[in-house]
Amino acid sequence: MVARISPATARSWSPPLPDADGFEHVVVETPGVRRHVAVAGAGEPVLLLHGFPEHWWQWHTIGPALAEAGYRVICPDLRGSGWTEADDPGIRRETHLSDILAVLDALGVERAHVMAHDMGAISAMQFAYAHPERARAMVQLAVPPAFMEFTPRLIPAFRHMPKLLIHRPPASMRYLFNPAYQVRPLTEEEVAAYFDVEQRPEVLGSVRRMYRGMVVPVSLQLMRGHFKRMRLQPSTLFVFGREDRPFTEEVVRRISRNRERHAERTELAFVENAAHFLPEDAPGAVAELAIDWFRRAG
Repeated sequence: MVARISPATARSWSPPLPDADGFEHVVVETPGVRRHVAVAGAGEPVLLLHGFPEHWWQWHTIGPALAEAGYRVICPDLRGSGWTEADDPGIRRETHLSDILAVLDALGVERAHVMAHDMGAISAMQFAYAHPERARAMVQLAVPPAFMEFTPRLIPAFRHMPKLLIHRPPASMRYLFNPAYQVRPLTEEEVAAYFDVEQRPEVLGSVRRMYRGMVVPVSLQLMRGHFKRMRLQPSTLFVFGREDRPFTEEVVRRISRNRERHAERTELAFVENAAHFLPEDAPGAVAELAIDWFRRAG
């Protein structure tokens, strides 16, 4: 079931949905789960999967740019984030994948372009490998290919994980937006838009569930070469910020050097004056890269 949310209802939610021009809001409901989805535009569908610790609002600038370029933008709150609610708080390895399939089915979307950042790239990757017939062109932000070659130089990329594995509410995730991961500091309004939602019951305690139930199991799959035994069929653009350490261009090209062996078509791109939080640091550049890739590779 898909129910449209009026602006008055959106303002009455606790906390209210942050403002974002051009978006409408719907709830996609299946037994036990009520998924909040922000939508905009018309045309070829583009599924936007937010990172961590963000929610749908991560796309509040990029989404309208894609809509203006002629795309139908679909931005779900992944379970454990934003305004999505579930009777079962558990998050397992393919929980988010099941949720995005439910959203696409409910909205009547057979095939979609996909852009994902950070944690959202896990679900995008699972979607691409398990359902290649439903994925058009893909853009993956700040996350290397699933078939990457490991190097000790990547160890600093996981320095945040121990703290998240033992995270306990009501501790905030605000500390993740720091100079190690971003170039442009968030404004107070942006901080509120992202983190006022942290005290929702569905979000409290979701960090450990997400990391222990999904991130760690998928990381083990990566280390065991699980995805190297498959072939990535959708054309995929991997985008990194030039200030994102340790994912320098040298390292990214090294760990991705066997792309032809593991994927049909891939390219790499690097954005100036941006670090890990690409949608926040450089939304205009990200939107331009995505539009160009969808048109060339889709």
